[in-house]
Amino acid sequence: MDSKKIGITETVLRDAHQSLLATRMRTDEILPIMDTMDKVGYHSVEMWGGATFDACMRYLDEDPWERLRKLKAGFKNTPLQMLLRGQNLLGYKNYPDDVVKEFIYKSVENGIDIIRIFDALNDVRNLEVSINATKKAGAHAQATVVYTTSPVHNIESFIKLSKDLYNMGADSICIKDMSGILKPYDAYDLIKTLKNEIDLPIQLHSHYTSGMASMTYLKAIEAGVDIIDTAISPLSLGTSQPPTETFVSVLKDTPYDTGLDSKLLNEIAEHFKKVRDNHLNKNNTMITGIDTNVLLYQVPGGMLSNLVAQLTQANALDKYGRVLEEIPRVREDLGYPPLVTPLSQMVGTQAVLNVITGERYKMIPNEIKDYIKGLYGKPPVKIKESIKEKIIGNEKIITVRPADLLEPMLPKLKNEIAEYVEQDEDILSYALFPQVALDFFKYRKAKKYNIDDNILDKENKTYPI
Repeated sequence: MDSKKIGITETVLRDAHQSLLATRMRTDEILPIMDTMDKVGYHSVEMWGGATFDACMRYLDEDPWERLRKLKAGFKNTPLQMLLRGQNLLGYKNYPDDVVKEFIYKSVENGIDIIRIFDALNDVRNLEVSINATKKAGAHAQATVVYTTSPVHNIESFIKLSKDLYNMGADSICIKDMSGILKPYDAYDLIKTLKNEIDLPIQLHSHYTSGMASMTYLKAIEAGVDIIDTAISPLSLGTSQPPTETFVSVLKDTPYDTGLDSKLLNEIAEHFKKVRDNHLNKNNTMITGIDTNVLLYQVPGGMLSNLVAQLTQANALDKYGRVLEEIPRVREDLGYPPLVTPLSQMVGTQAVLNVITGERYKMIPNEIKDYIKGLYGKPPVKIKESIKEKIIGNEKIITVRPADLLEPMLPKLKNEIAEYVEQDEDILSYALFPQVALDFFKYRKAKKYNIDDNILDKENKTYPI
């Protein structure tokens, strides 16, 4: 057996609390434990991107850029990692190239070392600008294979995609199993083939939703995977990742020994137990059980909670089972897109509408129409003509890279919010989330003038300035 140290990426500062605590962890809950985390010897700490950027401004009244700078000051020895949705950046649509490039440059300038870049459709055209910008900025570009299963997704298709990413200049490849459906022996075959075909580090990201992730990681390790994503135990399992301490213990004194310090990990776990309990005491729920429905419907944990919220709002929670059954049908109609942001939300919403209205595609969100038109990228499978006609009639489908149709935005946006700009990064925050960012800027300005929290109507976003 070959000796190979396995790298660990700790997800507690991003995906773990996004999965279990609705992305509500505050910066001041992170800062006290930074020094200890920095001594552990992690391959990297994932702490930015995904939903954290939006949540900082929307729910926590925090500047996400300031969070990044503070954590960079504390993590002196550990690379900081973020998740980026390719041409979607951290939003839910394609942004012009000038916004994409500037966002990546500023992310690296403020402290990001590794950018994991994915596209919901595995359309490499939506990754090219991000990969090039990341490398030009001097950061590590980790290109991502979004894992899913369908009649057209198999090892051969994932190997071809990985080779395309390699040829685009990726520094490493991540297999992103957002639903926790990658089976152990399938992982072994995929990783083994990848390691034989491509001379790049391979990282595996999974979720514990189905209960398989730890077994999958072990088979991937045997197959030659270089790095795995784990979460410190208080915020592991369920829709989060397998526990860090468990894997460090399992691999100790084997050829795969991580070399991480278990005593330091215990200190970190004790800290995040208090953080977790503090959030649970505020009436947040945390689901850490197993949901094997994901094996049937491929619905990620975050999408499940969103479906429940939509159905509750429509007073139709009794239709939950029918919606779950409708999701695979909608996915097939739409050319088998992987169920990852933003496609997971779009497919889920269409399934809800199909069930609630009692007629399939009677109501169609604009995002679904844009997807059919090709504005999100190329579907894995060509959409049937009958489905296309039902949704968009005779409208034309584009075949160019979607972002080629977008005009540069930054100069216009800079003028729109000139009175609120305190840093160049504010323009990028506004580009991604216009209303959320504007509300945050108004709140920030009000606080700057020492207006008391008691007279800030944050619920209705009105401020006396």
